Amino acid sequence: MENKKTVLIAGAGIGGLATALRLVKQGYTVEIIEKNKTAGGRLNQIKKDGFTFDTGPSFFSMSYEFEEFARDCGIELPFDYVELDPLYTVHIKGNPKTFFINKDLKKFSEQFAEYEPNMEEKMRKYLSKAGALFDDTVDLVIKNNFDTKINYLLTLARVNPVHIPVLLRSFWQQVNRYFDSKEARQIISLVAFFLGRTPFDTSSIYTLLSHTEFQHDGYYNVKGGMYKIVEGFVSELEKAGAKIHYNVEVTGYKANGNRLESLIDQTGKHWKADVILVNADAAVFRNKILKRKDFSDERMDKKNWTMGYLTIYLGIDTKLPNVHHHNYFLGSNYEEYATRVMREPGLLEKPYYYVNVLSKHNPECAPAGSESLFIVCPVPNLLHKPDWSDKDKIIDSIIEDFSERVGVDIMPHIVTRMSYSPKEWESFANLWRGSGLGLAHDIKQIGAFRPANFDEDFKNLFYVGASTHPGAGLPMAIISSKLAFERIQKLG
Repeated sequence: MENKKTVLIAGAGIGGLATALRLVKQGYTVEIIEKNKTAGGRLNQIKKDGFTFDTGPSFFSMSYEFEEFARDCGIELPFDYVELDPLYTVHIKGNPKTFFINKDLKKFSEQFAEYEPNMEEKMRKYLSKAGALFDDTVDLVIKNNFDTKINYLLTLARVNPVHIPVLLRSFWQQVNRYFDSKEARQIISLVAFFLGRTPFDTSSIYTLLSHTEFQHDGYYNVKGGMYKIVEGFVSELEKAGAKIHYNVEVTGYKANGNRLESLIDQTGKHWKADVILVNADAAVFRNKILKRKDFSDERMDKKNWTMGYLTIYLGIDTKLPNVHHHNYFLGSNYEEYATRVMREPGLLEKPYYYVNVLSKHNPECAPAGSESLFIVCPVPNLLHKPDWSDKDKIIDSIIEDFSERVGVDIMPHIVTRMSYSPKEWESFANLWRGSGLGLAHDIKQIGAFRPANFDEDFKNLFYVGASTHPGAGLPMAIISSKLAFERIQKLG
């Protein structure tokens, strides 16, 4: 296929890489510039002392979006994945029981016999509503481009009106309509945290995620670790002739009328192209580089941002046979903490933390007899907790709690210990105030109310990634890449 226009992509996150592949397979000449020394953005990897760690996402959903993407690009998906069952385990503080989150509803519900009578029947009713929300909104709202807010609102008006009351509730309120016990409510609402906020301030429209968990497509591990996705995409891009330049940070731009001519890097070099696609945070780029009034520091701070993440990477010289691949440890103050975390960030106890044992099914990711642990804890972003001098104290408390709950003191077994607070994440991925997933997904910040994936002033500038439409998460990045690709194609 003949080369068409040249495209410059700023940022080699998964959205940028996926859009690059779509473009290069259609004959566009593509160059990518990336401020870090590796591709992947938050989907990255650390290797140290024989241990391998995923830095961000550790499983994914909506596998069919990846398969469709591969078909669109005319390639075989360049990584192998396996379905999770159980999806993960949940441990509630003070309760010795381990809950296995199985897709088999009968198997799952039997575990709640002493907590939630008729659990299976309640789950089926809850999931029936979640499934209807999914079916009536995903193709119509999530997988479409919107040119104006009016266009978006008219599309919403086509959604089955039976769902309108759901829009007015929080995730937690919706779950409470179906379940009575704290055990069921906490475990079912846990998925809201995956969007970077709490069940108490996430719209109940996102209970559709429960449908994706239990009934639609489930969750998947990538063989060899999640970074295999990035390595596979980069390999395909290199085979197709796309170029990636690392350690290139965008600091400015040059425009001519309504066209963006080039991006300028830290050395003063101008990177020119017919079309420019930004895979940095869509709001942050408008703030830091374009200096847009609507994205001033003051206005940015007034937007709703996701929580920060404290991520901990531990290599230990012992095995943990009783700990599964994906595990959630809930605190005893789940509701209290989740509703106060942004206002009172000094609390040491967390609503939950997640532990991924990458070496459980990928033995090459740790030395023999050892384990590679990745721990994630939702914490206040820098707007609410700017000082992280107590980072190690918080990490020690998490390690102590984890050791107590799994019956093995891992502290003396730690060979390697690294961590990123929201401060490090802010710097590494240009995240506003260290907010882990960018803009929050409340009703005023979804669809056309997120920063658009086309620029307001420059007709050849587009955006892809978490803070533009449709939002955060690996499948959303793949969908976002298709929407950005459609915008670029439409440009002619």
